[in-house]
Amino acid sequence: MQNIVITGGCGFIGVNLIRFLMKTDESVCIRVVDNLSVGQLEDLEEIQRSEVGGSRSESEPTGIELVVGDIQDADLAIKACRGMDAVIHLAANTGVIPSIEDPRADCETNVIGTFNYLEACRVNGVKRFVFASSGAPLGEQEPPIHEEMVPKPISPYGASKLCGEAYCSAFHGSFGMETVCLRFGNIYGPYSTHKGSVVAKFIKHIFADEPLPIYGDGNQTRDFIYVEDLVDAILLALEKPNIGGEVFQIATHREHTVGEVADVLNRLAEKHLGRKSEIVSEKERKGEVKRNYSDISKARRILGFEPRFDLKSGLELTFKWFLGES
Repeated sequence: MQNIVITGGCGFIGVNLIRFLMKTDESVCIRVVDNLSVGQLEDLEEIQRSEVGGSRSESEPTGIELVVGDIQDADLAIKACRGMDAVIHLAANTGVIPSIEDPRADCETNVIGTFNYLEACRVNGVKRFVFASSGAPLGEQEPPIHEEMVPKPISPYGASKLCGEAYCSAFHGSFGMETVCLRFGNIYGPYSTHKGSVVAKFIKHIFADEPLPIYGDGNQTRDFIYVEDLVDAILLALEKPNIGGEVFQIATHREHTVGEVADVLNRLAEKHLGRKSEIVSEKERKGEVKRNYSDISKARRILGFEPRFDLKSGLELTFKWFLGES
């Protein structure tokens, strides 16, 4: 896969993925599609930045083309996928709460945007399509969640991601496209400054010497996966043969509470900053599941995926990255 489109490539996951690709394969050509609503150009300072028809910086490495545009632009999708071998579709409206606040925007971005790039792959003969999904399509179910469970989304975000998975299945069944859906756990790691996820939010509160807000009693659980492990899974999904139409849970198969994450980060704050942040309880939010972690047996068996970072080591690496950026 030498020519790859990465939608949302200026975002947290995209930046980490591109940096790894550029370090490991100098021949890879990457076309990033991003509307820059969340992703930051500053996070891509080590790779070439260009706009279609625009100028390129000769001081930066080659192999990257940046197309500034929205995934809801169907014509742009057709152009962006021309001559490419694969698409890694990361761009999305992310998060349960934003989807509850504006379900139409969530639908238009996540459903139409995904359809646009599947259709662009069909038109251009692009065979491999890797879709960034979530555990949200499964809703509130007894964990560990796995691929055989019947989806029961309880948020518009979960519904829109389930719709994306359904279109991936349809394009595989009808057109033979090698679609692969990856249901990501809760991702954290470097370059997550602009993310609203719990780890990034807690660290930003710690650095601002502000309290850490926990919604509910802090016993809600998630499966937290370090971004380098996630990148490993994406690359396996990109290269592994004969996995078209498959869905994989990508996480760590470990359950951790939000309160535990706050405690670990506070210990790191005490170690590196000489202080802790107060933990405050706030009202539980609707649409969020109480317990969630993944059975990754299928990903281990078929993809050969194996996470390398436990929560403590991953959080320390993340905290140190934020420390270097402050």
